[in-house]
Order: sequence, then C-alpha cells, then structure tokens
Amino acid sequence: MSTTFYSNGKLFISGEYLVLDGADAFALPTKFGQNLVVEDGENQIIEWKSFDYDNKLWFENTISFDEIIDFKDSQIESVKTTLIKILHEAYILNPDFIEKSNGYKITTNLTFPRNWGLGTSSTLINNIAQWTKINAFTLLKNSFGGSGYDIACAQNNTPIIYRIENNFVEPVIFNPDFTKNIFFVYLNKKQNSKAAIHAYNRHKDQNLAKSVDENNTITKAILNAKTLNDFARAVEKHEIHLSNILEIQTIKEIAFPDFNGTVKSLGAWGGDFVMVISKENPKDYFVSRGYDTILSYDEMILQE
Repeated sequence: MSTTFYSNGKLFISGEYLVLDGADAFALPTKFGQNLVVEDGENQIIEWKSFDYDNKLWFENTISFDEIIDFKDSQIESVKTTLIKILHEAYILNPDFIEKSNGYKITTNLTFPRNWGLGTSSTLINNIAQWTKINAFTLLKNSFGGSGYDIACAQNNTPIIYRIENNFVEPVIFNPDFTKNIFFVYLNKKQNSKAAIHAYNRHKDQNLAKSVDENNTITKAILNAKTLNDFARAVEKHEIHLSNILEIQTIKEIAFPDFNGTVKSLGAWGGDFVMVISKENPKDYFVSRGYDTILSYDEMILQE
C-alpha cells in the first residue's frame, strides 16, 4: 500500500524581500510541483529515491531512524544532511511517524527541472508535513527558514496574498484579460534564496514601515489592474521601489535595456524566472539572447 502527497510550485509576483518585514506578498501557484509517495518498509530505515521531471534519478540514499532521531547540525551541507535535518525537525514535532513504524520506502517526483527554482525545497517540506501530520509553516521555520509564502502556494490552488504574521493567507482573484501578454523566462541560473535574504538584510533600512506601506499599495495596484498598461506601470513601479531598497539595478537595466516591454524579477533577484509583459510574443527576443525557456501564463500558472 502506498500514499501519495502533492504540493504546488510557486512564483513570487510582488512583495519579495519585504515580506520578511511584514509586507503583503502576491504569489501564484504553478501547474508544476512535486509529489511524495510513501510505502511501508522495514529495518528501521528509509529507502529514499528522488526523480527529476524527466524521471532521471538524481538522489538515492538510505537513512536510518537513528540518524533522524540523533541528528546534530553540521557545517557540511549535502542533500542527505539537509533531508535528515528536515526529517529530524518533523520528528521533534510528531515522533509517531518514526516510533510507530518499521521503516519506509519513499519516492519523490518533480514535474519541473530542479534548477527552475519553482520550489523543490518548499514542495518537499509541505509534502513531508502532510505525511507526518504537522504544520508545514513550523517545519519550514525550524529547518530552512524563509517567509513561508512558498508553503502557502504549495497548499493553495488559487492566487494568494500572504503575510508572514501568523502565516496569513488570503485567496484572491487574478484573471485579467491580458494574461496572454504575460510570459515567464528562465534566466539559465538558479538563485540561492538564503544568500539573497542575507544580502537584503545587509542593505535594508532599520525602519521599513514606509517601504512596507508603499509595497502594499503597489501590490494592490498590480492585483487590481484593469488594463495591460496599468499592470505594466504598477510592476515597473515595484521594480524601482525594490531596486532602491536593495541598492542594485533592476534586471531589465542589467540584461534587457533594449527590450520593448516590462521585465520583473520574481523572488530572489538575479536568477530563476522573470516575468515579462509584452504586447507582442517576446520569444524571438529572448531566444536570440540565449534564453530558451519561455512559458506563457497559461502554461505556467495553475488555474482552477
């Protein structure tokens, strides 16, 4: 007998970085995600296999229950130690999944390439939380850290507004006529979210209340935009606002200054996907510059 758990991937549309200081975050769950299949095992061990979107095995290992129970933080980071840390924190929150079992065979399957940055870790954490019957936001906080917006996307099938205080989640409606003019382009490199947060903490002001308020105003404008031009203007305002806080140039200024449209970083600046707003299909422009992964809104975003 096997049990399958599934979690959605995520894209951070507005509120990145500032969400850590209480700002509203607007995020979209993706059609891509990850599942986790749990079967009974034996010998007080977990036989773990992880497969990429193309069914290629990218991680395989055996983890003993004792390794999970007795885990101590290590300076050496590896896939196995990271996984054991997550399972150890889950064990602290609910020991039953270890104490009442003989063992497990676990398989994970991504439906997107790992380097896309759509939530390999957050979907795993949410799946483990479902399996072990614990709070996924607490598990994230105790293991990886972060705002938690990605866990909110993992659990919801609609656009959301997320606030870090009490892990507030509000499903919202976002289905404008101009989604055909929204595209997502992969920048050919995965960004390290932990490093990006560290950089933000070094740059931010001591008092961000005004910046948080401005972010929330812009986020409302993005969410409520009635026309493509209104949406693009609000997105561009968001880029400038955050550029000033981070003291770095926008991705359009750095890489696409001649593009006839809007380009917005999503999540940690400098990698993963950007959102492109364009009246014309921008595929030729980006392909000519070496960016071959271009998805339409309908291809990327989960819609009920």
